Amino acid sequence: MFLFLLVQVTFGQTEAVKEIHGKISADSASVDRINIVNLTAEKTTISDANGFFKIPVKAGDILVFTAVNLESVRRKMSQQDLEQEVFTLQMVSKSIILKEVVINESAISAESLGIIPYGQKKYTAAERKLYTATSGGGIDGLLNTISGRKAMLKKEIIVEKKEQLLARIDVLFEDNYYTETLKIPADYIKGFQYFCIEDSDFANALRAKNKTLTMYLIVKLAENYNEIIVSENK
Repeated sequence: MFLFLLVQVTFGQTEAVKEIHGKISADSASVDRINIVNLTAEKTTISDANGFFKIPVKAGDILVFTAVNLESVRRKMSQQDLEQEVFTLQMVSKSIILKEVVINESAISAESLGIIPYGQKKYTAAERKLYTATSGGGIDGLLNTISGRKAMLKKEIIVEKKEQLLARIDVLFEDNYYTETLKIPADYIKGFQYFCIEDSDFANALRAKNKTLTMYLIVKLAENYNEIIVSENK
């Protein structure tokens, strides 16, 4: 009997996950394809043309609502929110419109192809050059240090890592996402990509392949970049 009661209490204390039905409203602004991110559970969805959405949530989860045309909203979900038949949220209008993002990323790697063992440290071409210059020893090592070759190779590594991030962005986002969703002019796309990878939080999310965080951060960066474009064209 005691064990049965203990099991009942344990289950009673477990936070239940519920798929909520939500409705976003915004005066004089589109509520189509707003990003809804459950930061706690790392789940994402988007609203439909009428602002309706569904997403799994439990009490205490943090939901973030973002769109280029709306002010972002961060909401800690309560049990009362979960008990509503339709959870409603009012957002404040801005001036530009966000549409859907499509993300595709290849999982092919040297490890998955069996070229190198899993877990083995992989060096880029620039890193291999630096290792050779550093470990040469003797006269060669001294000459490399004096000539500044190692400093140059270190810069090559930095450039190479940025090129890797740029290549990853190209895989994640198509040009029409920048122009139609983020409202970045076509001529500014490459500049915006450089702007993004210079942001440490975005670069770290990109390296970690954190799709949820990357989607969230790029919307905020686009807002900042569009403001820069406007100020430059005044």
